[in-house]
Amino acid sequence: MEKNKLLLMFVFIVSLCLAFAAIAQDRGQPGAAGAADPAGRGPAAGRGMMGMGRGPAVRSPELLSDNKVTFRLSAPKASEVAVAGDWGTGMGSREAMTRDEQDVWSVTIGPLNPEFYGYTFSVDGVQVLDPANAQIKRDGTRNASVLLVPGAASDLYAVKDVPHGTLAKVWYDSPALNLKRRMYVYTPPGYESSSEKYPVFYLLHGGGGDEDAWTTLGRAPQILDNLIAHGKAKPMIVVMTNGNANQAAAQGDAPVSSSQTPGGMGTPGATPAARGGMTAMTAGGFENSLAKDVVPYIEKHYRVIADKDNRAVAGLSMGGGHTLRVTLDNPTMFGFIGVFSAGARNADDEMKKQFKVLKDANPKLYYVGCGVDDTLAYAGSQTLEGILKEYDFKYIFRESSGGHTWANWRIYLSELAPLLFK
Repeated sequence: MEKNKLLLMFVFIVSLCLAFAAIAQDRGQPGAAGAADPAGRGPAAGRGMMGMGRGPAVRSPELLSDNKVTFRLSAPKASEVAVAGDWGTGMGSREAMTRDEQDVWSVTIGPLNPEFYGYTFSVDGVQVLDPANAQIKRDGTRNASVLLVPGAASDLYAVKDVPHGTLAKVWYDSPALNLKRRMYVYTPPGYESSSEKYPVFYLLHGGGGDEDAWTTLGRAPQILDNLIAHGKAKPMIVVMTNGNANQAAAQGDAPVSSSQTPGGMGTPGATPAARGGMTAMTAGGFENSLAKDVVPYIEKHYRVIADKDNRAVAGLSMGGGHTLRVTLDNPTMFGFIGVFSAGARNADDEMKKQFKVLKDANPKLYYVGCGVDDTLAYAGSQTLEGILKEYDFKYIFRESSGGHTWANWRIYLSELAPLLFK
């Protein structure tokens, strides 16, 4: 009897293993798509439209050995599918996709230069994310799937096997804006276990962004981790604030209560100044709060070297304008200044007087970066360079290809960070 039971158990186990093997063979074997998996289908990929349905599993995006990229989407009921990405000018580089016999749409583009790209699919005119790709980025209200093409130019943007810093989401009181607000604070590897004091870099985002922008879009933690690990930048604290004076925090993260609307606009019916609204923003409300709320908070709650030569500030676009304003209004506060894709549009006599005062405070470095195709900021950047030259600042004017894009701003951060606090 015992032998019969064991025999039946053995037969059951063997049958189960054969059934699993048949399922695995039907679904395709794991591994890189290509010669062994030409359709890019495999068990590790997402399934169907928006990850649902009964369509075949697909692998997307697939990075090929020559830096070409194949995008795939299972969309059985679609009439027209395309992929649009920021490997050209903005998100306007659109490539039509073709359907195969299993209703999987695909296209191969490139080769692409090493970079951190965003893309979306268009399905019969409706923009959707790639359901097979878990990596996404948010730029204000715009979301996109992302792809990192490796290479020398994007090496700092990748997560490496190096010591990593800590990214905290910190709430603080802002009396200047009458709000409780949120900022991101990066502390370098080893901060928690040491008693060392560190310099601080205040890093500001552009219009449409928020305190998450430099982390999600700018890859700031990865860039700092890699630069510090290779001895190319000094360990530093990096503070990434919300530059919208009318917001407590990024959309969806602001407190919802009787005293604040979901958009972080403060008390309904209050005056703009009382709720940190547009009047406060256009009148320099954020810059005032940065100097009076943020810097004192950081220097009270973190181990920092609290002097001018150990404070830096830089920003892109709108954040570049904030940088101009806060440094002119507080000429002895920051020893290192960076303006990305912004400038002085109206260099009147009053502004020049302020630049003269700033020069007398002797900042160690003024870095200006702008793309030569940036129609929004290139002329203003040239005007700013002229002022810096006139007053004999120690400055760098960095021209790059391209326009008003994160591809440039990541480069500027990668170049400026190693120059700080030296």
